[in-house]
Amino acid sequence: MTRKPEKGHELLLEIGTEELPAQFVPSALTDLREKATQLFTGHRLRHGDLKTLGTPRRLMLWVQGLADHQEPISMEVMGPSKAVGFDAQGQPTKAAIGFAGSQGVPVKALVVRTTPKGEYLFAVKKDPGRKTAVLLPQFLSELVGGLSFPKAMRWNATQVRFARPVRWLLALYGGKPVRFEFAGLTAGDTTIGHRFLSSGRPMRVRDFRSYEKALEKAGVVVDPDRRRDMIAKKIENIAKQKNGLLVRDNALLEQAVFSVEMPRAIIGSFHSRYLDLPKAVLSTAMKEHQGYFPLLARDDKLLPYFVAVVNMRGSEATIQAGNERVLAARLADAKFFFDEDRKTRLESRIEKLKGVTFHQKLGTLYQKVGRVTAMATKLADTLGDLDTVEHCRRAAMLCKADLVTGMVGEFPTLQGIMGREYALHDGEPKAVADAIAEHYLPRFAEDAIPASLAGKILSLADRFDTLAAFFSVGLVPSGSQDPFALRRHAYAVIRILVEGELSLGLNATIQDAVRLLKEQGIPVEGKAAGELQRFFSERLRYYAQEVTRLRGDLVEAVLARWQSGTFDSRDILVRSQVLQAFALRPEFEALVIAFKRAENITKAQTEDKVDGGLLKEEVEKSLYSAVCAAEEVVPGLIKDEKYKDALEALVKLKARIDAFFTGVMVMVEDEALRRNRLALLVRVRNLFRQYADFSKVNVEQA
Repeated sequence: MTRKPEKGHELLLEIGTEELPAQFVPSALTDLREKATQLFTGHRLRHGDLKTLGTPRRLMLWVQGLADHQEPISMEVMGPSKAVGFDAQGQPTKAAIGFAGSQGVPVKALVVRTTPKGEYLFAVKKDPGRKTAVLLPQFLSELVGGLSFPKAMRWNATQVRFARPVRWLLALYGGKPVRFEFAGLTAGDTTIGHRFLSSGRPMRVRDFRSYEKALEKAGVVVDPDRRRDMIAKKIENIAKQKNGLLVRDNALLEQAVFSVEMPRAIIGSFHSRYLDLPKAVLSTAMKEHQGYFPLLARDDKLLPYFVAVVNMRGSEATIQAGNERVLAARLADAKFFFDEDRKTRLESRIEKLKGVTFHQKLGTLYQKVGRVTAMATKLADTLGDLDTVEHCRRAAMLCKADLVTGMVGEFPTLQGIMGREYALHDGEPKAVADAIAEHYLPRFAEDAIPASLAGKILSLADRFDTLAAFFSVGLVPSGSQDPFALRRHAYAVIRILVEGELSLGLNATIQDAVRLLKEQGIPVEGKAAGELQRFFSERLRYYAQEVTRLRGDLVEAVLARWQSGTFDSRDILVRSQVLQAFALRPEFEALVIAFKRAENITKAQTEDKVDGGLLKEEVEKSLYSAVCAAEEVVPGLIKDEKYKDALEALVKLKARIDAFFTGVMVMVEDEALRRNRLALLVRVRNLFRQYADFSKVNVEQA
């Protein structure tokens, strides 16, 4: 219900809290904006621009031009017919009186409306609405209490839940306080500045302009976009001073934006001896544990400097020394782990995986590695050459060994990355080391897929095993619950196969994964394989429609073709893409209609043997001849993935199918003739089904 501001006033809401985790703030601001918009719409309140701003200590809603009154509405409720509501003398019956009473209107206010069913009585109810100032206390209380967070806590006798304790509330409408209560607090017209850069005393404000100005004087930049620009400029200037390049990391920048109220950037350094550590180790120690920005030299190597974004007062030298001290301790630990880990070969660590539980129902990581090795070896035999088979087998054996190293124990996000480092140190082939690192890719929906074939295969093997394992013991996603990230794993499989241009039968691979589980004595539910295939179908539908923007009905048509065959996700996507391009042709709609005619008339038919001697009419002889010719061509074109040519061959049948339906009656009394004509249509149907089930196509979209 957003409109250009007409008559209305400014609404300002601020929720002051203890420091919120940086990752909570962006989603909380989005939630605040969406819920406020929904509430305004539900309460029929027009408004102008609506914006949310925030810092670690405050969530703020700013609405311009909020109407001072609800929009009036008029509703009509249909009651009994006129004939039932009034007698022959025109007097209201009990039916009319009862209806009027139930709607809260006098009988004389009932009106007669003509409907498709005849004349009926209607109660016209008008709601003039209420003043916004009267509605706001309940509105804002509901809004604040309705916010959701990844984790929430209780902190006082009210038992209210919020991400962190709420310490003050500010609410102004038209410059006047809106008194509402939440968590034992009453909203007023004051805010509080920066924890360290202000006096901490409440500051009275009248509107957004005075609010923003007062906060900035008190050490708070409330607008995240301004803080983002300030931080980016500060750290880039520092990088230039050191002749370095900033490591671009949007996630780290967002963390800094929502970790401070008044950005301040300082440079720090560390001992050059730590540059011998892998680049990923240094970056992880700086970014994930401390939130520091690493600096790169022109040759893409790390410089012994970092930039810290801080939220406190004090001398730069003191702050710098404190940050350097903390990082030095982290790097000293990392160097110790790196040196110690390399004293033991990865291969020697495999036995230790026997003591690491994969899942209580699914055994150990050692068992999982055994299954993944068998799966990767078989996939490599299908998708690669002899070298790929050996590389995949070796990489699969070693791929989880770094999980029991000191480095990964301290820095879990380095799993796979350290496996690669240690494999190279042990003298393993580069292809093996790269596959170990890549088998965790993609880590999230938009992440890169593995670059090497061995990496793709090992990632597929690991994910197929994980999916089959959890489905086998009934631990499947339900609604929004997906604690084992199985949707992400299935989506990754689809991406690797499609974007990596790998043809693989998913149903056969699922069966292999289930078999390997059974061989280890893990109980498998009988419905697991079927449920997992349907699960992959859902992920493929999502990828096809949301990523490649394919029409849902065309994807369903091609998917239906694979229900009893080899489920090849890459092939399904390619066929669907070609079909969508073909659907733009003017004859496509008529072709689909012709197929559906053949499909409908042969639903219960399987017999496809046509007796040429029983073909009486020229149109059926012509169609039979064309079908036989197409049967010689279409399967080969499909096998060679020449899908456009296959569709061209099918579309040539359109005129003869149309002529057949126009020129002959299929359901004639002569049983032999009827059977023969139905068999001919079964041949037409089956020929088309080799490409897709065209009965699923929505001709209105064609």
